[in-house]
Amino acid sequence: MKGNPYVLVLSLSLVVAIGVICGMLAGFLSWIGGTTPANAVLRGGAAFGGTVGLGVAVIAAL
Repeated sequence: MKGNPYVLVLSLSLVVAIGVICGMLAGFLSWIGGTTPANAVLRGGAAFGGTVGLGVAVIAAL
């Protein structure tokens, strides 16, 4: 996988797309739960960062 840059770019794009979806979902659920919009954005950003970090770690391990 590390030898083919196209697969690496596609994998990273997939990880970022999944991170965006998870971040949006976490922020929306937090906002629905009653937090302020600023806290909902912070929670969504944390979920995005965690998802992308985990995805990059998995790609690096392969």
